[in-house]
Amino acid sequence: MLFLRKLWGSLSNRSCANLDSSDRPLVVSSPSPSSSLSLGAFDHIPSDILMQILRLLGPKEAMKLSLVCKSWYSLASDNRLWIFFLQNQQDSWDSIFFAETSLRSSYPFLTFSTQTPELSFMRIYSERAQVPGSVIIDGGSGYCKFGWSKYACPSGRSATFVEFGNIESPMYSRLRHFYATIYSRMQVKPSTQPVVVSLPLCHYDDTESARASRRQLKETIHTALFDMNVPAVCAINQATLALYAARRTSGIVVNIGFQVTSVVPILHGKVMRKVGVEVVGLGALKLTGFLKELMQRNNISFASLYTVRTLKEMLCYVAADYEAELSKDTEASYEVAGEDCFTLSKERFQTGEILFQPRIAGVRAMGLHQAVALCMHHCHDAELTSDDAWFKTVVLSGGTACLPGLAG
Repeated sequence: MLFLRKLWGSLSNRSCANLDSSDRPLVVSSPSPSSSLSLGAFDHIPSDILMQILRLLGPKEAMKLSLVCKSWYSLASDNRLWIFFLQNQQDSWDSIFFAETSLRSSYPFLTFSTQTPELSFMRIYSERAQVPGSVIIDGGSGYCKFGWSKYACPSGRSATFVEFGNIESPMYSRLRHFYATIYSRMQVKPSTQPVVVSLPLCHYDDTESARASRRQLKETIHTALFDMNVPAVCAINQATLALYAARRTSGIVVNIGFQVTSVVPILHGKVMRKVGVEVVGLGALKLTGFLKELMQRNNISFASLYTVRTLKEMLCYVAADYEAELSKDTEASYEVAGEDCFTLSKERFQTGEILFQPRIAGVRAMGLHQAVALCMHHCHDAELTSDDAWFKTVVLSGGTACLPGLAG
């Protein structure tokens, strides 16, 4: 505070010395960087020491100093200072940097680093301070999760909008009821926060009817939310968001959903439907159902499907070599809250194996590895870019993607 007091005193003395003949006071609006004042009494202090002082003062006081004169603006707007302030926020610096360099321009994204414009992190900090967070509504095919962008986990969940209200009612009224219920549960007024809506990948084809269906769904979502006075809406598919979360704009996303698994090629943030989205008729629900069958075959009793799902999440994994795993001792136990302790053996890796050998569960479909290989083959044949490295990045998303061993 002594530092600031001395600085403002120095500025005040200069203002008094510059009064015109009519003694009219000098009006100091936000001084532009083009003004030619020096640092005054602080000219002899090394700039690295001044930078340390600005860090201690914090972003608000640094912003005030940037309005004093050109020299203070140059010092207070130094990117290193604002990167320091951004790094001390809740978001990871890697995520912030990726968002500002790769996503800020929106689609189509800049594809070469030489095209990236010079960034002002002081302006970026100011913009982020004005909108500290958004409401996130993740509309899955099994259930919907909602919460705040500033937190790592959702704050609640509900049925999906597809299951909401009377199924014979128009989509608009069901969506309006759905979003009103979520805002009520979050105890927030729709008009106060922007919202990001993630859409489950649907209407996979690149036909005119599929494009029309996707467009109609997005327009209905926008209409329902804007009619509730939401200030800004971003509706984007889950696969693209999963790729962004991995700090990529191009790659193949394997999204293991509630009912189906989709293999989605994405180039520069856009789903390449012309290349082809591979869909496997296996999802989290099928894995849970198969584990239930295995437990019933082995006379393992349980109270509900919730118990089976919990055991799947806590004990199951994917074996690197399925045949070799069959001869190993893989027994493990887990106690489900409110129930007994359950012990599973081969069921632990047989459950996840149906992703690669669906016939084990009586499903006629290609294995996950085959679907990914087919998608890569289509990407290679399409020759969309001169560099074929873009489709060699594979991102796994969905709760089932967290099964140990699956990535390997």
